[in-house]
Amino acid sequence: MKRREDKIQEYFNLWLTKEARQLKEIFANEVFYNECYGPEYHGINQILQWFNDWNKRGTVLQWRVKHFIHEGNCTVAEWYFECDFDGVRDEFNGVSIILFNSDEKIVSLKEFQSKSKHYQPFGETR
Repeated sequence: MKRREDKIQEYFNLWLTKEARQLKEIFANEVFYNECYGPEYHGINQILQWFNDWNKRGTVLQWRVKHFIHEGNCTVAEWYFECDFDGVRDEFNGVSIILFNSDEKIVSLKEFQSKSKHYQPFGETR
C-alpha cells in the first residue's frame, strides 16, 4: 500500500515541478483517465499531451493528499488542489479512484471534486 501511496504522491508532485519524465513509470500504456470536470484521456500518449499542454498555460500551486483508502487493486485518495490557469486562481477538494495493474502501474484514474469552501445553510449548530 505504501508503494501505491508513494506513486500517487509522486504523480501529484510532477504537476508541481511540471516534469513529465516519470509519467510513463506511473501509468500503464493503456490507461484511462477521467478528469473531475469532464475530459477523458485514453492511453499514455494522450496523458502526456494533456500534461504538456496544460502546463504551458497553468501552474499547480498545491496538490496535497489528505488520506488514502485501499481495497484490493484500488486506492482512493482524498486531496486538496490549487492552481493558476490562464491567470485565474482556483482551488477545490477532490477524490481520485485509482486502479492499479499487477505491475503497480495506474490503469484507471477517475477524479471527483467538491468546493473547498463550505458553509452551513441552516446556521451553526451548538
